[in-house]
Amino acid sequence: MTLAHFLDGLRCSTCGALNTLWLDTVRAFTTCRECRQTALNVTDVADERRTV
Repeated sequence: MTLAHFLDGLRCSTCGALNTLWLDTVRAFTTCRECRQTALNVTDVADERRTV
């Protein structure tokens, strides 16, 4: 089991590199392996759609 997941087909908004983004689900951030830019991932639990 890996702690980070490769995000295929996405570009870094800072450097524009394709296929260099990794999602770290434990630390809740995304990192570009090219320029080392990071972004915090925020999940809005109240926005989830629930079926009854």
